[in-house]
Amino acid sequence: MERAIMTSEAFLRRPSDEATENDLPVAADLMDTLAAHADSCVGMAANMIGVAKRIIVFHDEATGRNMMMFNPIIAESSGRYETEEGCLSLKGVRPVVRYERITVTYRTRRWREATATFDGFTAEIIQHEIDHCDGILI
Repeated sequence: MERAIMTSEAFLRRPSDEATENDLPVAADLMDTLAAHADSCVGMAANMIGVAKRIIVFHDEATGRNMMMFNPIIAESSGRYETEEGCLSLKGVRPVVRYERITVTYRTRRWREATATFDGFTAEIIQHEIDHCDGILI
């Protein structure tokens, strides 16, 4: 089910709680909401739909499909660079520091632990969404 986009900066600044298997319906709603905004958005965190849980969804350029992660943590990063980003929850574009390549540990929708490496624009999207989970606004 598509949900409304949260724009309250006070809410978005709060770090999210760990997700559990009971949060699978939230992830499904997050995927539906990302699909509904595919023309203007490539990634979302659960707090962007008003749920303070560590869940992200994003478009993976390498596979061409949308992916979901529960409780993602960046384990390694390399290739620091500066860029500008926008956000569906916020107005305008802001400067940020990102990394070209990241390795992320997370849980899958089947609740299995996984580790994957991403680079380029997909890595940038994931970093943006993990920032949301941590209460960091661009």
